[in-house]
Amino acid sequence: MLDAANDAVTRLKSRSGAIEIEEEASQIAADIIFRTLFSIPITDQIASDTFHSFRAYQRSQPLVNFGSLFAIKRLVPIFQRRKTKEAAREIRKHLTKLTQDRTDALKRGDAPDDLASKIMTNVDPDTGTSFTQNEMVDQVAIFFLAGHETSASALAWALYLLALDPETQTRARAEIDAAATNDTLNFKDLSRLEFTRDIFRETLRLYPPVPMMVRETTQPEIFRDRKIRVGSQIVVSPWHLHRHERLWENADVFNPDRWKTAETKKCARDAYMPFSTGARACPGAGFAMIEGVVLIYTILRAFKIELADGPTPLPVAHLTVRSKDGIFLNLIPR
Repeated sequence: MLDAANDAVTRLKSRSGAIEIEEEASQIAADIIFRTLFSIPITDQIASDTFHSFRAYQRSQPLVNFGSLFAIKRLVPIFQRRKTKEAAREIRKHLTKLTQDRTDALKRGDAPDDLASKIMTNVDPDTGTSFTQNEMVDQVAIFFLAGHETSASALAWALYLLALDPETQTRARAEIDAAATNDTLNFKDLSRLEFTRDIFRETLRLYPPVPMMVRETTQPEIFRDRKIRVGSQIVVSPWHLHRHERLWENADVFNPDRWKTAETKKCARDAYMPFSTGARACPGAGFAMIEGVVLIYTILRAFKIELADGPTPLPVAHLTVRSKDGIFLNLIPR
């Protein structure tokens, strides 16, 4: 995460003028997931090709629920346009090449000890079998697609909120400067970044990357005197829960300090689910919470963030919550 973040800072320092931060956040998050999965940076050719294919895939997507976005078996979207299907095929082609290369490396005994290697060598405790090649591509596709797009959405909105709130940005930067030891960040230093972590939590409350999800009832339910049968599809909306005025004080206000109050801790238990909850909670939640703090830490150490001229960001639901016309910020080197 730090290597990808530091490379991003170097890249951003070479830029001048307003920066469309959503695109930059996507590249940073994709870089992190490639380094985590395959130990390769985004500058690797296949990684770069996969990233750009995914950008084409996302931009051709209509508004649709993330949970039913594509048929996992072939990574081909359901009821989608030709361009979407072409982009999906390109993504799968690139990921198939990466997984085949890793299979060969595992056979030679020189594969790195990263997430891809762990997934590919994992054995089912009941059957004693490992993933097939196609199943492995499915696993990598989910980690890449869900693992970088959600993080990119959250990071972009976090930086936007910090640009809107210079006082919060100053407080966060003071905490970040105090936490840095030997000009770097160690894992133990994360515990000293409480306010920075609360900024990220509050961002996830206001702009949950996945604004809605679908669950299926496993027993009869009654909602507002309406009987719900077993097997019914229920839409759960973190977007609405997180902004519900009966649950949150000043629900639409960006206030990282709320996470220190007893009232918010209760709301967090009852109605805060940016990563879903229960048996179907996101397995990458812990990863994402660390990633968000690390990226805010690295960017705020390097830049002062200000709003740039341009349209006011209007959130819309694509694969994740994105701005209709982008988010433009000025990053001023410190």
